[in-house]
Formats: sequence, C-alpha cells, structure tokens
Amino acid sequence: MNILLVDDHQLMRQGLRALLEREDDLCVVGEAADGQSALELAPRLRPDLVLMDVSMPGLNGIEATRRLLTLLPRTRVIGLSMNGDRRYVQAMFEAGAWGYLLKNSASEELIRAIRAVARDEKYVGPTIAGVVVEALLGGASAQPVDPLSGLSAREREVLQLIAEGMTSKEAATRLNVAASTIETHRKQISAKLGLHSVAELTKLAIRAGLTSVD
Repeated sequence: MNILLVDDHQLMRQGLRALLEREDDLCVVGEAADGQSALELAPRLRPDLVLMDVSMPGLNGIEATRRLLTLLPRTRVIGLSMNGDRRYVQAMFEAGAWGYLLKNSASEELIRAIRAVARDEKYVGPTIAGVVVEALLGGASAQPVDPLSGLSAREREVLQLIAEGMTSKEAATRLNVAASTIETHRKQISAKLGLHSVAELTKLAIRAGLTSVD
C-alpha cells in the first residue's frame, strides 16, 4: 500500500514514516507539509492511502480531503488530529475520510486503522468511537452540521485565511490572485453568513472546524 503523509509538522511526518516503514507491505511514497501541497502531489503519486492532518494552516485537512477525493475517488484518507471534537470528526467523515485517529494513539492502533481501511472498513479510535455514538444517538446540537454549507470551496479557503489573521493582500499572495478578488470573496462570505466583523467570522470558522485556535 502506497501512502502519502500530510502534516505541517516535520517531526510528526518523520515519526509516521519511521513507524510505517517497519511494515513490509506499507510504503511511504511522499510527504506534504500542507493541504495545497497534498493536492499537487497526490495526482502524480496516486497513493492508495493518505494520512491527513486535520488542522493545518492555509488549507485544512477537511477541505484538502474533500478536494483530493474529487481528483482521486479511489484513494482512502485517514484523518489524524489532536482534537476529538465531534465537529472535526463529523466534518472529516462527511468530506470522505475512512478513518479518524487522535495523534496520541498507540502506534499499533494506527497500523490497525490502515489495515481496516485497506479492507474497505471505516475506522475510528476507541476515544473517537464515543463521539460518533453520541452523535448517532442525537446528542449533537440541533444546529446544521455545517454552517458553512452555503460557501464555495474558494470562499471556505478565503475564510480560513481570514480567520488565521491574514490581510487581503497576504491572502491574495497565498492564493495567487488579486487583492480585489479576495475583497470580493470577503463581501460574498459576509453576505452569505450575515457576519461582518473579522472576529465574528473567526469565531464561526473555529466553531465549524475550518480552523483551530492553535
């Protein structure tokens, strides 16, 4: 099984590579430090599995997973996160992930998850399982699962950059577009969400799992 590692922390990627390369049938074919790099690498590498960090600056793992699977629908994704919040778990599975693990899980559990996903089985770690059951039993909020459902993929990306403190000029440089284009997106985002201050937009982005407070 060919695996692509996506995480913005180099030490985490190194640890995952060392763990996976102990297994004779697992091969790490590439590494990406952010969601955008993953989208550029994946079509060329065509991995069987992607281990995807859920919270990354620029383009988070949820959005990256959603876009990656439109390019490579047969690829499997397992989300890795320090956060077991229901919103992140549910959003990741809705984006198309096949598994979700906390980063502090035992190494044996990660291997089990990979084996399960290879058998076309969904996998969640023991801690996450309780979150999933709670959601299924109706313990989740009655609010819409995704308050950002009315936004386009590019608007979500712009909102994440705004929530991470970027100015329109900085966001334009990141996305390789004109600053006026970012301003247009900001106005459209504000109109669709009914929120007009950066603080309000940031709070919603965090609540929706688009970015974290880290």
